[in-house]
Amino acid sequence: MLNGEPGASVNTVTQTFHTPYSVLVSTVISLRTKDEVTLPASHRLLEKAGNPEELRRLSREEIEKLIYPAGFFRNKAKQLQTIGELLVRDHNGIVPDNLEELLTLPGVGRKTANLVLGIGFGIPAICVDTHVHRIPNRIGWIETRTPEESETALQAILPKRWWIPINELLVRYGQKICTPRSPFCSRCPLDGECLHRDVLYRR
Repeated sequence: MLNGEPGASVNTVTQTFHTPYSVLVSTVISLRTKDEVTLPASHRLLEKAGNPEELRRLSREEIEKLIYPAGFFRNKAKQLQTIGELLVRDHNGIVPDNLEELLTLPGVGRKTANLVLGIGFGIPAICVDTHVHRIPNRIGWIETRTPEESETALQAILPKRWWIPINELLVRYGQKICTPRSPFCSRCPLDGECLHRDVLYRR
């Protein structure tokens, strides 16, 4: 759980939502929330508020009901309502396509912002979640302490064509093979060249 933005797997968002607005809304809902809650909650809200103007018009209580039982739903409802207001007021109802402006929106950290850029806009960006931070460090591709450092380090070594897909690739790998604890090194084709950093027990 990194950068204050843990939640449902990024795969859930990338496979289901594709416009900048829907990626933004669903990712905010996903934070500290499981996939099985995120998806229906996101669909309910997006059906009612398909654009920033409609989102702005909803009351906080309406948003709360639509996204419940997402984790911290009251705080997220407040954030989402404000996001709608800010997008209409400051961005002509359009989700900004740059990191700096996205980070000014409530509830949006680098992980969410980079996901919006990569999936919503197709702009090369590396979305660093716990898997994308852990696995490259474990293997020895990079040596970093924070998600922000990992983002910069990976940008330096990865061709831009891999910036967007690297997240989904490593999330799947981290869930099935290179798990946080007791990774399945016997199944990993990179076992012979992996540094196994911070691995106490391997299978």
